[in-house]
Amino acid sequence: IRGAVERVSGGDPIGTAAGTLDRALAGDPSRVKVVVGPTGRALYFSRAPIPFDRDGSGGVAYHQHVGVYAYTRDALERWVRLPPVPEETWERLEQLRPLAHGIPIGVALFDRPAAPGVDTAEDLKTVAALLARQLREVSP
Repeated sequence: IRGAVERVSGGDPIGTAAGTLDRALAGDPSRVKVVVGPTGRALYFSRAPIPFDRDGSGGVAYHQHVGVYAYTRDALERWVRLPPVPEETWERLEQLRPLAHGIPIGVALFDRPAAPGVDTAEDLKTVAALLARQLREVSP
């Protein structure tokens, strides 16, 4: 959250965050990927593995979007008035709307995997098991 806020404090109208993503997990559509440009702003978000490693070099770094945002008041007011764009509908990713309409989204990158999201029943089972395991480790 702090990184998203720092992006907005630094001048981006919208801020978000992303962690590293193992190449083996990049094909999972429940893990939203983001490509970040040299200025630290999002170029695109997708459920597909982006950027695509056409030559199979293995040198591609994947970033998993963390679904947390910080906004300026103006950016949020603009976002909610914007019409949906086809990409948002196809991908089912709301952040594509402001991006397609030219509102920059700054991305705070961190060098560890993102915490698991809880978007499906299977995700809930995974996180519940993780929490139960952590509780057993700290409780005698």
